[in-house]
Amino acid sequence: MIRESDRFNIHHPNLCPALRWKGQFILAEPDPTVPECNDGLFWCLHSQTCIGPDGELAEPGNCSSKSRSCHGTGKCG
Repeated sequence: MIRESDRFNIHHPNLCPALRWKGQFILAEPDPTVPECNDGLFWCLHSQTCIGPDGELAEPGNCSSKSRSCHGTGKCG
């Protein structure tokens, strides 16, 4: 079972570039006194849903695995 800290780690070095979350669209300087939100609302750029083109959940823990057929390829399906 994957730990929650790994499941929602948006700083993973192998994170698929197609993964999106609302924090990417907040236009403000980071404030170190405010903890990161990481509310779990993620979606895939290609499928535009929380389910990726391969039918698996789109979230950092899953989208950092290069074994996914859609990881970083820009391909849907």
